[in-house]
Amino acid sequence: MGDRRLQVFHAVARFLSFTKAAEALHMTQPAVTFQVRQLEEQFNTRLFDRSRNRIRLTEAGHIVFDAAERIFAIQAEMERAVRALTGELNTTLCLGASTTIAEYLLPPLLGAFRERYPEVGIQLKVSNTEGVVSLAESNAIDLGLVEGPVASRNLEVEPCTRDQLLAIVHPAHPLAQFRTVTPARLLEYPFICREAGSGTREVLLEYLHAQAPALDAPRPLMELGSPEAVKGAVEAGLGVSVVSAATLRKELRLGSLVALTLNPTLERTFYFVHRTQKFRPRIVEELLTFAHAYLRDEAT
Repeated sequence: MGDRRLQVFHAVARFLSFTKAAEALHMTQPAVTFQVRQLEEQFNTRLFDRSRNRIRLTEAGHIVFDAAERIFAIQAEMERAVRALTGELNTTLCLGASTTIAEYLLPPLLGAFRERYPEVGIQLKVSNTEGVVSLAESNAIDLGLVEGPVASRNLEVEPCTRDQLLAIVHPAHPLAQFRTVTPARLLEYPFICREAGSGTREVLLEYLHAQAPALDAPRPLMELGSPEAVKGAVEAGLGVSVVSAATLRKELRLGSLVALTLNPTLERTFYFVHRTQKFRPRIVEELLTFAHAYLRDEAT
């Protein structure tokens, strides 16, 4: 339900970027531009000022953005109220997940969930943490799972599970002989990291600043868009990095990477995110309950 043009406009207004909105919505940039222009033609006014490669909302744009927030909230509450009343489970659940969670945490969890609820269809949209938050805020997904902290007045955020981040190096690297490494020592070497908007990157930068405020932020040799790409670059001997321990089982078994515990250790929390509403579909409640129990059992 809902006007697609309004959803696209809302994403552009949040990011103040057509490119980032396109990435979050899994659309091409020309398609995003077209949808916004269609909405501007409907209102016969410009919703964005575009100048010097930057955009900002016009006065009319602010009005439309505030109205869109209310429309999405009312629409979501309506759908959740009806589903809660009918107890509908024969439905499709639309999830969003940041890359690490989608590739390593969700497959076994969703497999177990589908065994219990075979009548439920599942759609999964994969983005970085910033993109998943945008999808949740615009009601494009029922539930999001992210690997970084979230601050949004439109979303409810609840802990999912804990995760440890480890430094990784090539087996022939000088650091490979050690079991632990300090941030300062690690950053003496070419650093490979995730792209801007990644939860892993944000958590790492906060950690580095907290442990060594005077330490310069890493100037990455590469910025890559997935854990697999980061691990591949380190396996090729191009530099060092920090990734989730959950992503390293195959490489550690094969001996293609060496993992070092950061000193002090770096842990983070994965989170569920969803719109702040009075009602949630019954199937979302079922998934949340199932996921908490599954992850608790896996941790023991």
